[in-house]
Amino acid sequence: MASRVYGAMRRLAGPALGGAALAGAAALHASGRCEPAPAAAPAKAARSDAVVPGVIGAIGKTPLLEIRSLSDATGCRIVAKAEHLNPGGSVKDRPAARIILLAEQRGDLPAGGGGTVVEGTGGNTGVGMAMVAAARGHRAVLVMPDSISKDKIALMEAMGARVVLRPAVPFDDPGHYVHTARRIAEATPGGFYGNQFESLENMNAHLFGTGPEIWEQAGGRVDGFVCAAGTGGTIAGVSHAIKERNPSARVYVIDPPGSSLASFVDDGVPAASPGTTVTEGIGIGRITANFAAARVDGAFRGSDEEAVAMMTYLLKHEGLLVGPSAALNLVGAVKLARVLGKGSTVATIICDGGERYRASVLKPGFLAKRGLAAAAEAPRARGDLSFVR
Repeated sequence: MASRVYGAMRRLAGPALGGAALAGAAALHASGRCEPAPAAAPAKAARSDAVVPGVIGAIGKTPLLEIRSLSDATGCRIVAKAEHLNPGGSVKDRPAARIILLAEQRGDLPAGGGGTVVEGTGGNTGVGMAMVAAARGHRAVLVMPDSISKDKIALMEAMGARVVLRPAVPFDDPGHYVHTARRIAEATPGGFYGNQFESLENMNAHLFGTGPEIWEQAGGRVDGFVCAAGTGGTIAGVSHAIKERNPSARVYVIDPPGSSLASFVDDGVPAASPGTTVTEGIGIGRITANFAAARVDGAFRGSDEEAVAMMTYLLKHEGLLVGPSAALNLVGAVKLARVLGKGSTVATIICDGGERYRASVLKPGFLAKRGLAAAAEAPRARGDLSFVR
């Protein structure tokens, strides 16, 4: 699967992937593993009872939660990495810190602060970039679609970032938020473009952090891993980390409506599925360098109805308030548990919490306008996962 997917990526990626990114992805697939971390990779203290060096030292070493009601219902052990407990509230804190700290070490940003970090983001990376930039004394300029939750925008602005909103347009439009971010970085003296979609340091943050943590916390047994993808960094890094330790582990992507990744994994052609989605930061219409490097065995197609129903289910039966993308990841975990069979350990990611969706999914009337009120309001007993199709 990996070689077929990479071959299709090389034919279809076009100018979105530079030669270096393509060569790096090719080397990853040829070797079956990722390159070692740069010698100057920033050290990070493990989360513990010891004092850590500021907010950046608190990133990572998040708990691995067993979602007991899902485990009981499927006969598998379903575990989720609680990335919403990172200081910036999401899994994106990890690549944000790695990208900025390594930029300082390379001289792309001044080590003593005073630089400008520019990134195109679907939301959570922007929060992480704003937090890490502030901690390191840099300015942050964050460019994103105007459809992003107002809660996320307010949070980034509260952290001192300048937020630039762009209309949601196709990637080949020069006005796309990613292209806008690159132009701003090029025009800004001392500007640094994070390039999270194509920089393999995004993937490496999970190869050397998230993935090994999941394996160790799960007691050295992970039979399957599933998550949605936007940049592709999380699934790429974790897939390599898990498969290096258990080559027979199965890795699946769960794709929301309107995204092209499931089609790409299944058929080698990135064709968008019908519909739009209330999830944020996942699903994409092109193949990034990070996703091209992932070791993916299969794909599930998820729906907004499943994601919203899972949000309600988890709050009622687990006391977990997660975002819609995290809920879709747990829908994927149930689907993968059904594929692998009883007794398997399936891991996924709680990419963020639900508190930053108060102005969208949690706002009264928001779901009703989108025909999703019934999915949120249907009464479900513990263990009733009939909404996962």
